[in-house]
Amino acid sequence: MVGGEAAAAVEELVSGVRQAADFAEQFRAYSESEKQWKARMEFILRHLPDYRDPPDGGGRLDQLLSLSMVWANHLFLGCSYNKDLLDKVMEMADGIEVEDLPQFTTRSELMKKHQS
Repeated sequence: MVGGEAAAAVEELVSGVRQAADFAEQFRAYSESEKQWKARMEFILRHLPDYRDPPDGGGRLDQLLSLSMVWANHLFLGCSYNKDLLDKVMEMADGIEVEDLPQFTTRSELMKKHQS
């Protein structure tokens, strides 16, 4: 019967993953590409257990969604933010692999080239 118990455990795990993905889907922005959403959803799902709102509210989920947008905007759009904030979201995203990211040149880099 061990095989049946293992199959049931796997089915329960798969069901939980589907529910989490379905829950996260409501937070997809209309303008996000599939690639951007897949990366941001992985960020959200990875940290969702730590950011669930307590029964009295508290906005923890809103904080997670905001952090996920900061990370995605930095990665895909080249937006810059406060160093401490960027350090936090980059640490949270450690291990999330995104292929073919756009390359951005910062204003500081452009100014250095122009002055040389």
